[in-house]
Amino acid sequence: MEIERKYLVSHMPDDLNLYEHIEIEQAYLCSSPTLRIRRMGDSYILTVKERLQLNSSAIHNREEEFSLSPQSYQTLLSKCDSGIVSKTRYRIPLSQQTGNPEYGNLVAELDVFHGRHDGLLLVEVEFPDTLCANNFIPPEWFGEDVSNEPCYRNSFLASMS
Repeated sequence: MEIERKYLVSHMPDDLNLYEHIEIEQAYLCSSPTLRIRRMGDSYILTVKERLQLNSSAIHNREEEFSLSPQSYQTLLSKCDSGIVSKTRYRIPLSQQTGNPEYGNLVAELDVFHGRHDGLLLVEVEFPDTLCANNFIPPEWFGEDVSNEPCYRNSFLASMS
């Protein structure tokens, strides 16, 4: 199970170029359940996600991933009704970035969108459990919590492309 929260970004963190990052391209075959195809660098992945309705401020998803060949990815991409979402994802270890050991092993995944969504910045944090997600105090560079705002789901953004 994936447990995460999603935020807008109030301002970019310092020294962004120091953190691991990768280019991502993704599109959607279906939105309920979510069937996503994604290219991350040289990896191609089919993801099946089902949103679970729990009483929490965090997003809870059942998620399974399957490797694809580049050819299978291209075939599935041609079948997508949605547009393609392109972004650069930065992986920022929060305890390292903030100097606060209370963040433990939490990693912020900062997505810098390109193309039609150029200028959109979203950051997600995945949590080991619901309690941790509900008690999370975001760093100062995080903005508004949009975890439960459908217009910030990547599948919705793809439908606008």
